[in-house]
Amino acid sequence: MVSKSDAIKIATQRPERFPRASMGTLTWITLVWVLLWGDVTPGNIVAGFVIALAITTISPFPAGTFDGRFRPKALAILVVDFLRDLIVAAAQQAWFIVRGRNPHSAIVRVNLRSRSDAYLAMTAGMSGLIPGSIVVEADAESGTVYVHVFDVDLAGGLDAAHDSVLDLEERILRAFATRNELLQAGFVPGPSRKSGRLPVPLARGFKVPED
Repeated sequence: MVSKSDAIKIATQRPERFPRASMGTLTWITLVWVLLWGDVTPGNIVAGFVIALAITTISPFPAGTFDGRFRPKALAILVVDFLRDLIVAAAQQAWFIVRGRNPHSAIVRVNLRSRSDAYLAMTAGMSGLIPGSIVVEADAESGTVYVHVFDVDLAGGLDAAHDSVLDLEERILRAFATRNELLQAGFVPGPSRKSGRLPVPLARGFKVPED
């Protein structure tokens, strides 16, 4: 017979495997590495993946609710749209500075649809990389991020700045979230916004069969 203490140890210990992280996590770390370098090359991609393996092996992430799903089509949409937003925002910022205008800044509060710490961190991190926006605070308990907007008019208004963060979160969820998480956030499962939204977001805690 196995003692109670041994049974608890066996049930709670993380199985040893390589790689320790899921492919979704490894891909995300690789993507962050490439974005930090700002140059999409085979060498940067390979280096990012090797670093992701090293980080998750030497210092594995704590167990959490992040399922680490990986949807190639949705991830491609996320990357392409993010790069487009980077280019457009950088051009707008440069033109704004050249004209010598005075910015009208504001802080926008955005209540995210997901309550996952992982998706909140992804959304906050990617929002902060876009020129003209800085995440000044993130509240994991309420799922809220506070974004400083460099110029309200340049962002298209407060509503546009608010919606841009939610749009980014949606693309992240469609790339990595489980089917259940998508439904709880109010989205019809699918790789893009064309898949649609539910008329009324499902109540949190509602369980559906996983895909």
